Amino acid sequence: MKLTSDQIKDNRPIPVTNAFGKHDKNSHVALAGNQNPGLSWDDAPEGTRSFVLICHDPDVPSKPDDVNQEGREVPADLPRVDFYHWVLVDIPANQRQIAAAADADGVTAKGKPGGPSPAGGIRGINNYTDWFAGDADMAGDYYGYDGPCPPWNDSIVHHYYFTLYALDIEGCGLSGRFGGPEALAAIEGHVLASASLTGTYIINPRLT
Repeated sequence: MKLTSDQIKDNRPIPVTNAFGKHDKNSHVALAGNQNPGLSWDDAPEGTRSFVLICHDPDVPSKPDDVNQEGREVPADLPRVDFYHWVLVDIPANQRQIAAAADADGVTAKGKPGGPSPAGGIRGINNYTDWFAGDADMAGDYYGYDGPCPPWNDSIVHHYYFTLYALDIEGCGLSGRFGGPEALAAIEGHVLASASLTGTYIINPRLT
C-alpha cells in the first residue's frame, strides 16, 4: 500500500497552508492556514474492510517549563511525547483519497465537531483539546485535523507522521470522545497493511 500527497513530501517541510501556527516577528506565532493536506492511496490489500488515518508528532516537550517562554529555549535533550493531530476511523473500504481542506480549512476556535467528517470516516479528538484546556477563548474538544504548531522556542525540528492503516474490520467500534490512543488500541490485531508519510515543521526562526 502506498500513501501520497501533493502537499506532504516525505521528510520535507510541511507548507504553512497546512499548519495551525506560523512564525510572527512581533508575537512569535500567528495562526496559519490549517488546511488538512490532500492524501491518496492505492494497492490496498485484499480483504480490506475499512481504513484508519492517524497523524501524530512524537517530538512534543514532556514538560512545559520552557515552552514559549521569553529568553528561554526548550532543550533538545528533554524527553518527548506524542501529540495527535488527526484521527479518522471507519473510512470506507472503497475510498482512495481525502481532498485537501475537506476536513479542516482554517482554525476553528473551540474546535470542530465530532462525528462524520466531510473527508470520509469518523473524527476523533486531537491533542489541541488538552493544549487549550485552560484558555477561555480557545478551550473545547478539537475533532478532526488541526495542523502543526510546535513551540516557537523549541530547539528541534518536529516530525509529523501521517499513517494510513488498512483493516480487516468494517468499523472500530469507537464513537463520541476518542483520540489516537483509543484508535490504536481498537485496531490492534486488525491491521492488514499500513503506509505513511513524514513531514517536518518548525517555528523557531533560529532553525528555519
